[in-house]
Amino acid sequence: MRVLVIEDDEELAETVAVGLRQARIAVDVALDGESGLARALVNDYDVIVLDRDLPAVHGDEVCARLVAAGGRSRVLMLTGAAENEDLVNGLGLGADDYLGKPFAFAVLVARITALARRAQPTVPPVLQSGDVVLDTAKRSAQRSGCDLELTPKEFGVLELLLAAKGRVVPAEELLARVWDENADPFTGAVRITMSRLRAKLGDPPVIETVAKAGYRI
Repeated sequence: MRVLVIEDDEELAETVAVGLRQARIAVDVALDGESGLARALVNDYDVIVLDRDLPAVHGDEVCARLVAAGGRSRVLMLTGAAENEDLVNGLGLGADDYLGKPFAFAVLVARITALARRAQPTVPPVLQSGDVVLDTAKRSAQRSGCDLELTPKEFGVLELLLAAKGRVVPAEELLARVWDENADPFTGAVRITMSRLRAKLGDPPVIETVAKAGYRI
């Protein structure tokens, strides 16, 4: 899962980003509406956490332009005043969900996870292939009932492969959906992460490499 946080309070934005990364979610951060909109229109985010009161371009306009662009990203709008009028206005602009500040971090993660499922074709909260089970809500993974200690990138790769249900997933798609904007596409990051994930999953192997195409469960 890949998330964009657009929030002008730098301390809050960084706190949210750190917490989401600890929850095995790839995160990019923008501190104003203009740079956030630019990132959102270029990158394939599952969820965009959008503060309403932003400099440069107001959050309402960012939301409206994202909806007009027709992307698949889901928008979770944040505001300092959780009034009914704000809620109605935000949802009326096309936001998918709304959360008032201050908020409990666990609630934010739960809302993001739920929205991410809606950003994809229908995907259940628990993904499974054979004895490999991944719970997107709890952000946990197991094989044969044993917990897998996965890094955020390993978790994201496994999540995407399981959700693909046997479809071949190109390395480029994995890089775009699991890594943040700081990832270097020429470092072999996908190959290295895949190798480590396979080692943690153990035998018999569950991830297949399809020559010149990508990977699949």
